[in-house]
Amino acid sequence: MADIWDGMRAAFWLIVQLDADLMEITLRSLHVSLTALLIACLIALPAGTWLAVRRFRFRRAAIATLNAFMGLPPVVVGLIVYLLLSRDGPFGVFGLLFTPTAMIIAQVIIITPLVMSITHQAMRELWSEYHDLLISLNTSRSQRVRTLLWDGRRALLTAALAGFGRAIGEVGAIMIVGGNIDHVTRVLTTAIALETSKGDFALALGLGFVLIGLSLVISFLTHSLSQTERSGRW
Repeated sequence: MADIWDGMRAAFWLIVQLDADLMEITLRSLHVSLTALLIACLIALPAGTWLAVRRFRFRRAAIATLNAFMGLPPVVVGLIVYLLLSRDGPFGVFGLLFTPTAMIIAQVIIITPLVMSITHQAMRELWSEYHDLLISLNTSRSQRVRTLLWDGRRALLTAALAGFGRAIGEVGAIMIVGGNIDHVTRVLTTAIALETSKGDFALALGLGFVLIGLSLVISFLTHSLSQTERSGRW
Protein backbone atom coordinates (compact mmCIF):
# COMPACT_ATOMS: atom_id res chain seq x y z
CA MET A 1 0.00 0.00 0.00
CA ALA A 2 2.87 2.35 0.82
CA ASP A 3 4.35 1.75 -2.64
CA ILE A 4 1.07 2.82 -4.23
CA TRP A 5 0.93 6.08 -2.28
CA ASP A 6 4.61 6.76 -2.98
CA GLY A 7 3.97 6.19 -6.67
CA MET A 8 0.96 8.51 -6.64
CA ARG A 9 2.90 11.28 -4.91
CA ALA A 10 5.77 10.91 -7.39
CA ALA A 11 3.30 10.92 -10.28
CA PHE A 12 1.67 14.09 -8.95
CA TRP A 13 5.03 15.88 -8.83
CA LEU A 14 5.88 14.73 -12.35
CA ILE A 15 2.69 16.38 -13.58
CA VAL A 16 3.17 19.55 -11.52
CA GLN A 17 6.80 19.92 -12.66
CA LEU A 18 5.84 19.20 -16.30
CA ASP A 19 8.32 16.34 -16.58
CA ALA A 20 10.00 16.34 -19.99
CA ASP A 21 9.26 12.68 -20.78
CA LEU A 22 5.68 13.03 -19.61
CA MET A 23 5.10 16.12 -21.75
CA GLU A 24 6.78 14.59 -24.81
CA ILE A 25 4.65 11.44 -24.65
CA THR A 26 1.46 13.42 -24.01
CA LEU A 27 2.07 15.81 -26.91
CA ARG A 28 2.87 12.93 -29.26
CA SER A 29 -0.34 11.18 -28.23
CA LEU A 30 -2.34 14.31 -28.93
CA HIS A 31 -0.60 14.81 -32.28
CA VAL A 32 -1.30 11.25 -33.45
CA SER A 33 -4.90 11.11 -32.18
CA LEU A 34 -5.90 14.60 -33.36
CA THR A 35 -4.39 14.04 -36.82
CA ALA A 36 -6.20 10.70 -37.11
CA LEU A 37 -9.41 12.35 -35.93
CA LEU A 38 -9.13 15.14 -38.53
CA ILE A 39 -8.63 12.66 -41.37
CA ALA A 40 -11.43 10.41 -40.08
CA CYS A 41 -13.83 13.36 -39.83
CA LEU A 42 -13.04 14.50 -43.37
CA ILE A 43 -14.11 11.03 -44.52
CA ALA A 44 -16.83 10.09 -42.04
CA LEU A 45 -18.87 13.29 -41.66
CA PRO A 46 -19.77 13.75 -45.35
CA ALA A 47 -20.09 9.98 -45.89
CA GLY A 48 -22.38 9.51 -42.88
CA THR A 49 -24.55 12.44 -43.95
CA TRP A 50 -24.70 11.17 -47.54
CA LEU A 51 -25.78 7.77 -46.23
CA ALA A 52 -28.62 9.42 -44.31
CA VAL A 53 -29.82 11.33 -47.40
CA ARG A 54 -29.24 8.83 -50.20
CA ARG A 55 -31.52 5.88 -50.88
CA PHE A 56 -30.06 2.94 -52.80
CA ARG A 57 -30.58 -0.78 -53.14
CA PHE A 58 -28.07 -2.09 -50.60
CA ARG A 59 -28.42 0.74 -48.10
CA ARG A 60 -29.50 -1.51 -45.22
CA ALA A 61 -26.57 -3.83 -45.84
CA ALA A 62 -24.20 -0.85 -45.94
CA ILE A 63 -25.53 0.44 -42.61
CA ALA A 64 -25.27 -3.02 -41.04
CA THR A 65 -21.69 -3.36 -42.29
CA LEU A 66 -20.84 0.09 -40.94
CA ASN A 67 -22.22 -0.81 -37.51
CA ALA A 68 -20.25 -4.06 -37.55
CA PHE A 69 -17.03 -2.18 -38.30
CA MET A 70 -17.59 -0.11 -35.17
CA GLY A 71 -16.59 -3.19 -33.18
CA LEU A 72 -13.55 -3.99 -35.30
CA PRO A 73 -10.85 -5.43 -32.98
CA PRO A 74 -7.95 -2.92 -32.85
CA VAL A 75 -5.31 -5.67 -32.80
CA VAL A 76 -6.71 -7.04 -36.06
CA VAL A 77 -6.53 -3.56 -37.59
CA GLY A 78 -2.96 -3.28 -36.33
CA LEU A 79 -2.06 -6.64 -37.87
CA ILE A 80 -3.55 -5.71 -41.25
CA VAL A 81 -1.81 -2.32 -41.31
CA TYR A 82 1.44 -4.00 -40.24
CA LEU A 83 1.24 -6.47 -43.13
CA LEU A 84 0.44 -3.69 -45.60
CA LEU A 85 3.31 -1.48 -44.44
CA SER A 86 5.90 -4.17 -43.77
CA ARG A 87 8.90 -4.57 -46.05
CA ASP A 88 7.19 -7.37 -48.01
CA GLY A 89 3.83 -5.60 -48.08
CA PRO A 90 2.41 -3.56 -50.96
CA PHE A 91 3.29 -0.26 -49.24
CA GLY A 92 6.58 -1.33 -47.69
CA VAL A 93 8.53 0.84 -50.12
CA PHE A 94 7.36 3.96 -48.27
CA GLY A 95 9.03 2.90 -45.02
CA LEU A 96 6.08 3.92 -42.84
CA LEU A 97 6.15 1.03 -40.39
CA PHE A 98 7.13 2.01 -36.82
CA THR A 99 6.45 5.68 -37.46
CA PRO A 100 3.73 8.03 -36.19
CA THR A 101 2.23 7.93 -39.69
CA ALA A 102 1.57 4.20 -39.36
CA MET A 103 -0.11 4.83 -36.01
CA ILE A 104 -2.28 7.54 -37.57
CA ILE A 105 -3.33 5.18 -40.38
CA ALA A 106 -4.35 2.51 -37.87
CA GLN A 107 -6.32 4.97 -35.78
CA VAL A 108 -8.09 6.38 -38.83
CA ILE A 109 -9.29 2.88 -39.74
CA ILE A 110 -10.46 2.27 -36.17
CA ILE A 111 -12.36 5.50 -35.53
CA THR A 112 -13.81 6.27 -38.98
CA PRO A 113 -16.67 3.72 -38.69
CA LEU A 114 -17.50 5.05 -35.21
CA VAL A 115 -17.66 8.69 -36.29
CA MET A 116 -19.53 7.79 -39.47
CA SER A 117 -22.13 5.71 -37.63
CA ILE A 118 -22.85 8.44 -35.05
CA THR A 119 -23.02 10.98 -37.87
CA HIS A 120 -25.47 8.82 -39.81
CA GLN A 121 -27.76 8.42 -36.82
CA ALA A 122 -27.77 12.15 -36.06
CA MET A 123 -28.21 13.20 -39.68
CA ARG A 124 -30.98 10.67 -40.24
CA GLU A 125 -33.07 12.38 -37.56
CA LEU A 126 -32.24 15.81 -38.93
CA TRP A 127 -33.05 14.71 -42.48
CA SER A 128 -36.53 13.59 -41.38
CA GLU A 129 -37.17 17.17 -40.24
CA TYR A 130 -35.65 18.87 -43.29
CA HIS A 131 -36.74 16.39 -45.96
CA ASP A 132 -39.87 18.13 -47.22
CA LEU A 133 -38.32 21.59 -47.15
CA LEU A 134 -35.14 20.64 -49.01
CA ILE A 135 -37.06 18.59 -51.58
CA SER A 136 -39.49 21.45 -52.20
CA LEU A 137 -36.56 23.80 -52.81
CA ASN A 138 -35.29 21.40 -55.48
CA THR A 139 -31.85 21.17 -53.90
CA SER A 140 -29.16 18.85 -55.18
CA ARG A 141 -27.78 16.03 -53.01
CA SER A 142 -24.58 17.94 -52.38
CA GLN A 143 -26.59 20.96 -51.21
CA ARG A 144 -28.63 18.75 -48.89
CA VAL A 145 -25.49 17.24 -47.43
CA ARG A 146 -23.92 20.67 -46.86
CA THR A 147 -27.11 21.97 -45.24
CA LEU A 148 -27.34 19.04 -42.85
CA LEU A 149 -23.64 19.24 -41.99
CA TRP A 150 -23.98 22.91 -41.12
CA ASP A 151 -27.20 22.70 -39.13
CA GLY A 152 -26.14 19.53 -37.33
CA ARG A 153 -22.62 20.72 -36.53
CA ARG A 154 -23.11 20.38 -32.77
CA ALA A 155 -24.09 16.72 -33.09
CA LEU A 156 -21.15 16.21 -35.44
CA LEU A 157 -18.81 17.69 -32.85
CA THR A 158 -20.13 15.12 -30.40
CA ALA A 159 -19.32 12.39 -32.92
CA ALA A 160 -15.81 13.80 -33.32
CA LEU A 161 -15.27 13.83 -29.55
CA ALA A 162 -16.36 10.20 -29.37
CA GLY A 163 -13.85 9.36 -32.07
CA PHE A 164 -11.09 11.20 -30.23
CA GLY A 165 -11.90 9.32 -27.03
CA ARG A 166 -11.58 6.02 -28.89
CA ALA A 167 -8.31 7.11 -30.50
CA ILE A 168 -6.53 8.49 -27.43
CA GLY A 169 -7.19 5.30 -25.46
CA GLU A 170 -6.10 2.89 -28.18
CA VAL A 171 -3.15 0.62 -27.41
CA GLY A 172 -3.28 -2.67 -29.35
CA ALA A 173 -3.05 -1.44 -32.93
CA ILE A 174 -0.54 1.34 -32.32
CA MET A 175 1.68 -0.99 -30.30
CA ILE A 176 1.85 -3.30 -33.33
CA VAL A 177 2.43 -0.69 -36.03
CA GLY A 178 4.33 1.86 -33.91
CA GLY A 179 6.62 -0.43 -31.97
CA ASN A 180 6.58 1.80 -28.84
CA ILE A 181 9.95 3.33 -29.76
CA ASP A 182 11.24 5.90 -27.26
CA HIS A 183 11.18 9.50 -28.57
CA VAL A 184 9.60 8.27 -31.82
CA THR A 185 6.32 6.37 -31.43
CA ARG A 186 5.79 6.08 -27.68
CA VAL A 187 2.37 7.41 -26.65
CA LEU A 188 0.38 7.47 -23.42
CA THR A 189 -1.16 4.01 -23.59
CA THR A 190 1.93 2.16 -24.78
CA ALA A 191 4.14 4.03 -22.31
CA ILE A 192 1.86 3.06 -19.42
CA ALA A 193 2.12 -0.59 -20.39
CA LEU A 194 5.92 -0.36 -20.69
CA GLU A 195 6.55 1.57 -17.48
CA THR A 196 4.28 -0.78 -15.52
CA SER A 197 6.23 -3.79 -16.77
CA LYS A 198 9.49 -2.03 -15.76
CA GLY A 199 8.17 -1.23 -12.31
CA ASP A 200 8.35 2.56 -12.79
CA PHE A 201 4.95 3.15 -11.25
CA ALA A 202 5.48 6.89 -10.76
CA LEU A 203 5.73 7.62 -14.50
CA ALA A 204 3.08 5.02 -15.29
CA LEU A 205 0.66 6.63 -12.83
CA GLY A 206 1.53 10.11 -14.08
CA LEU A 207 0.75 9.05 -17.63
CA GLY A 208 -2.38 7.34 -16.39
CA PHE A 209 -3.58 10.49 -14.64
CA VAL A 210 -3.04 12.50 -17.82
CA LEU A 211 -5.00 9.92 -19.84
CA ILE A 212 -7.81 9.89 -17.28
CA GLY A 213 -7.86 13.69 -17.34
CA LEU A 214 -8.18 13.73 -21.12
CA SER A 215 -10.95 11.11 -20.95
CA LEU A 216 -12.84 13.16 -18.36
CA VAL A 217 -12.56 16.31 -20.45
CA ILE A 218 -13.92 14.42 -23.47
CA SER A 219 -16.76 12.96 -21.38
CA PHE A 220 -17.76 16.33 -19.95
CA LEU A 221 -17.63 18.00 -23.35
CA THR A 222 -19.73 15.24 -24.93
CA HIS A 223 -22.29 15.40 -22.12
CA SER A 224 -22.44 19.19 -22.26
CA LEU A 225 -22.93 19.22 -26.02
CA SER A 226 -25.58 16.50 -25.81
CA GLN A 227 -27.53 18.47 -23.22
CA THR A 228 -27.25 21.65 -25.28
CA GLU A 229 -28.35 19.76 -28.40
CA ARG A 230 -31.55 18.67 -26.64
CA SER A 231 -32.35 22.21 -25.49
CA GLY A 232 -31.91 23.70 -28.97
CA ARG A 233 -29.61 24.16 -31.93
CA TRP A 234 -27.45 27.16 -32.80
